Amino acid sequence: MTEEIGAPADAIRAADASDPAPGGSARFVPGQPDMWVFVFIESFLFTAYFAVYVLCRTQNLDLYLEAQSHLDLRLGAGNTLLLLTSSWSMARCVHAARSKAYEAALRNAFLTALFGIAFLVSKVLEWSAEIGNGFTYDTNEFFSFYYFLTALHFLHLLIGFVFLGIIVFQLWSPARRSQELIETGSTYWHTIDFLWVLIFALLYVLR
Repeated sequence: MTEEIGAPADAIRAADASDPAPGGSARFVPGQPDMWVFVFIESFLFTAYFAVYVLCRTQNLDLYLEAQSHLDLRLGAGNTLLLLTSSWSMARCVHAARSKAYEAALRNAFLTALFGIAFLVSKVLEWSAEIGNGFTYDTNEFFSFYYFLTALHFLHLLIGFVFLGIIVFQLWSPARRSQELIETGSTYWHTIDFLWVLIFALLYVLR
């Protein structure tokens, strides 16, 4: 009698363990594990750069505040909006790919690229304007940080276009379409966008 009562309970526990998460799909971390290791390493390195920046800023606050006044806050906010919108279109790309709506996913991938290119062009124009006004890497400590952090982010965003190209390559042909690779590229793109939000806050907003 005990075995008859216990058997259904064991079966229920086994079924619960094997059932997917609500919505019909198993819980998982998007993308490949190697990408998440890379993301954590990159986040750690940028955090170290940010910490050094804040420490140097506290030791010479007046210089940093005066130098910051020469940056265009509206332009920085516009660039931030561009990257946040690119993250939105990237999220829509991944969602469409999961739903097998590959044409919609491809459109959103191209839209993401468009926002990313607009950011890069805007950043080059901003650098040109700052240099034209006499503010170069050697002007003072603030501008050394400014050019270093924004150029480092610029380089990472260029790498992001490589991952975006992989996403487009996966979506283009029915013979490929690896959801794991699509979400791996998406993870990198979102990380770069997040890092820019922190850079914007430190360089343009922090007072």
